[in-house]
Amino acid sequence: MLDIKITKTTTPKAKPEPGKPLGFGKIFTDHMFIMNYTEGQGWHDPRIVPFQKLSLSPAAMVYHYGQEMFEGLKAYKGDNGEVYLFRPEKNAERAQKTNDRLCIPQIPVEDFVQACKAVVEVDKDWIPTDPGTSLYIRPFIIATDEFLGVAPSETYLFMIILAPSGAYYESGLDPVGIWIEDEYVRAVRGGMGFAKTGGNYAASLIGQVKAHNDAYSQVLWLDGVERKYIEEVGSMNIFFKIDGKVVTPMLNGSILPGVTRDSTIQLCKSWGYEVEERRISVDELLEAQHTGKLEEVFGTGTAAVISPVGKLRYVDDVMVINNGEIGELSQKLYDTMTGIQYGKLDDPFGWRVKVCD
Repeated sequence: MLDIKITKTTTPKAKPEPGKPLGFGKIFTDHMFIMNYTEGQGWHDPRIVPFQKLSLSPAAMVYHYGQEMFEGLKAYKGDNGEVYLFRPEKNAERAQKTNDRLCIPQIPVEDFVQACKAVVEVDKDWIPTDPGTSLYIRPFIIATDEFLGVAPSETYLFMIILAPSGAYYESGLDPVGIWIEDEYVRAVRGGMGFAKTGGNYAASLIGQVKAHNDAYSQVLWLDGVERKYIEEVGSMNIFFKIDGKVVTPMLNGSILPGVTRDSTIQLCKSWGYEVEERRISVDELLEAQHTGKLEEVFGTGTAAVISPVGKLRYVDDVMVINNGEIGELSQKLYDTMTGIQYGKLDDPFGWRVKVCD
């Protein structure tokens, strides 16, 4: 168990006023968690301090070789005032897999979760309570050695910052348009596609710019080898309801194993849906759309929870899904997932983790 020292700010910031739009990831709370790693000593000096700027050498390895990772989860305040996290141990387990791939030292699951709980409890008054809002939690690790050589760092910083946030998409639950990218690729099997690391997102920016230029909200990536199998959206996993079945791309090493993805699969199975995790080609999607079997499309992720898709574009084909309206399953998933997260519904899976009253 971590012995976390807490130093509270003497100059607290004004909190956002209820009812005003928060945006996503633009406002930050009063405090942050920091822990150091030194080769031969391990992780040490866990502390919560006032939110502050970092002072790093221009030679710090994170700037030059991208050795860094991050996670994303949320804290929710229930109507009874209790504060909850949603499956934080899954984020901790995924962080360990990312660390392994990037040669970053492991953080025990229980220490990761404890750190998240501790900093959330300190800044619990920042958790917004307007409908659809939450406190976004961003744990991350950066390599800090001053060394211009390609090798794993011997020193790191593990930090957690918090951001009171509204909906990830300004449109909320209104169905979004998705651009299926046919020129660039995001990741390949054997690479880092399954890891939560900045390089994957940097690789996705050019496709996102193309999509935004044509008024689409996000990019849906194809596999990097054959360029025909669906993988994931830039910030979400993707699901299709085809002829009554729920279909999602199988995890193959180049797709992020989303916590919300896993929760969605469990919920759908508990409701009696047949769920298929398999390869699905863009040609199969086009065929399903042309024959009227493509009933719903939605993305899943911590930031958006469930994001219905109303339109898919691939080259010259534009597929309008469910008349551009949110589907019954998408709505049920959103209502159930958020109901569990905010403590409004029973939690038969044991996903909700209480932080404090």
